[in-house]
Amino acid sequence: MNPNFNNFRKRLASPFAFSMFLFAKVPSAFFAGLQLERLTMEEAATSVKYKWFNRNPFNSVYFAVLSMAAEASTGILGMSAVYKREPSVSLLIVKIEGSFMKKAIGKIVFTCADGLKIQQVVEEAIATGESKSVACESVGKNEMGEIVAQFYCTWSFKARSVAVSGA
Repeated sequence: MNPNFNNFRKRLASPFAFSMFLFAKVPSAFFAGLQLERLTMEEAATSVKYKWFNRNPFNSVYFAVLSMAAEASTGILGMSAVYKREPSVSLLIVKIEGSFMKKAIGKIVFTCADGLKIQQVVEEAIATGESKSVACESVGKNEMGEIVAQFYCTWSFKARSVAVSGA
């Protein structure tokens, strides 16, 4: 497990810090209003609220914004698993699948509980030096607790090779 997890979590713990992270790294998520609800080693939850900027013609949250929130709930767990690792580990999303069950209005919270699975795959990537993939589930629920959407985001992790200096 990543010994630097708590440092990563502290960097994003406040709403302001997370907003500034989004503004610098993922501006579209910042403008869509993505929020970090919780982050532990086991799970992450992100949310997005229906508003003028992220709506579709059917008066609900645009599907791409829902996808972004779902991907963020899985991706932040991946980022926490590779944060300041030695050797460093790259991560890349390689596949995303989504299903939509209900109209997305109000606040939608996406939760991914695959943190330990991600940590294990990162450890395998470091140990083997090979690319390893993991499919992570993110479930979006509305304020009534009803499932609005379900996504599977597949992430690939690979330890970067350490440059050997010659004599």
